[in-house]
Amino acid sequence: KCWRCSTVAWSFPMHELERSDPIRPDLVRPERVRFGLIRPVTLLACLALAACGREAPQALGTLEWDRIALPAPVAERIVEVQVREGQAVKAGDVLLRLDPVRTRAQLEVARAQAQQSGQALAELQAGPRTEAISRARAELVAAQAQAKDASTYYARLQPLGRQQLVSAAMVDRARADADNAQAQVAAARQALLELEHGTRKEQLGQGEAALAGAQAHASDLEALLDKLEVAAPRDGRVDSLPYRLGDQAPIGAPLAVLLVGEAPHARIYVPEPLRARVKVGDTARVHVEGGRPADYAGRVRMIRSEPVFTPYYALTGRDAARLSYLAEVALEAEAAGLPAGLPVRVEFDGVP
Repeated sequence: KCWRCSTVAWSFPMHELERSDPIRPDLVRPERVRFGLIRPVTLLACLALAACGREAPQALGTLEWDRIALPAPVAERIVEVQVREGQAVKAGDVLLRLDPVRTRAQLEVARAQAQQSGQALAELQAGPRTEAISRARAELVAAQAQAKDASTYYARLQPLGRQQLVSAAMVDRARADADNAQAQVAAARQALLELEHGTRKEQLGQGEAALAGAQAHASDLEALLDKLEVAAPRDGRVDSLPYRLGDQAPIGAPLAVLLVGEAPHARIYVPEPLRARVKVGDTARVHVEGGRPADYAGRVRMIRSEPVFTPYYALTGRDAARLSYLAEVALEAEAAGLPAGLPVRVEFDGVP
């Protein structure tokens, strides 16, 4: 029996075909005549088996389409579903919408922070106010006056201290007050110079970075708000909608799965003996099983290098104990109307 076409060849023992009656030997003739008829049938069956064994190498698999999963950008409730499973969609068509209330509020906060950072940068760029510079000059004049008064008082106490007319503690206190007043003068002078020199470039850089970060955060939330309207990235057909109206899918969960592409492809498992003879670009004939079986032209577009064990539906004959390699055969546009999941058998042209 052939495992490809189920052709069966039967053989019969000679002793069953040449039985004779010891009383009437002429009964042997009909049995031998039947044996003579069986010989051509057996020969034809053997020829059929030999012809079947010369069929082109083949691999089994299923018909598939390229799939695109649209993940949930946020964990929000689905408030609107505009498509159904199996519906054809165009690029940009809205499939469903998520609740935008919380994301919109976060966007308003981010925009306010960006505006605040922009005003802070403008203040740094403008530099100190003229009133602040004038006040620093006045504080310097006041410090100089206090320093002059403290120095005069200390100079007056010094001869009195040498004559021991005042205590040494008073003289030391006057000297400390004079030194402190001189330090206040130096501090006021440096504060005035800082204001007159304006804002440092490092401060301007920090302000620009803070503004850029705030604006980027606001832009990120704007993009996230737009993603709450889940739209088709390209033309295709809705394969599945795992979540329904009112569901709240976790972040990253597929909200919709699309089948895209101009034609399907056959995902097959190439047996190990054929791996070295099949390469990307080879032509093949794809036989699609189903209600109306048909053959389609195809071309190998991908074949994996890592072997896998043959799946259960590709266990045919001796292939059950062999490794196989996942491959994809692209079909022409004439197969665009075929659904996914149909079993296929692929024969490779030109592969001995």
